[in-house]
Amino acid sequence: MERRSYISSEIHCDGCANSIKRSLGKLPGVAEVGVDVEQKRVDVAFDETQTSEQAIRDRLAMAGFPVE
Repeated sequence: MERRSYISSEIHCDGCANSIKRSLGKLPGVAEVGVDVEQKRVDVAFDETQTSEQAIRDRLAMAGFPVE
């Protein structure tokens, strides 16, 4: 299981956090998604044999939360 953290300045509220969790949760292999609104950070645990870091970055961008 791979764990990565991403920063997005577009995270502003709990609604953003819920949107991110729903969006990333649809990717195969994503086991856990945590969002820290205050720090604008997304923590993701995923199976690298089922999805890639680039797929996660792309999904975040499509959801309106591009990562830095």
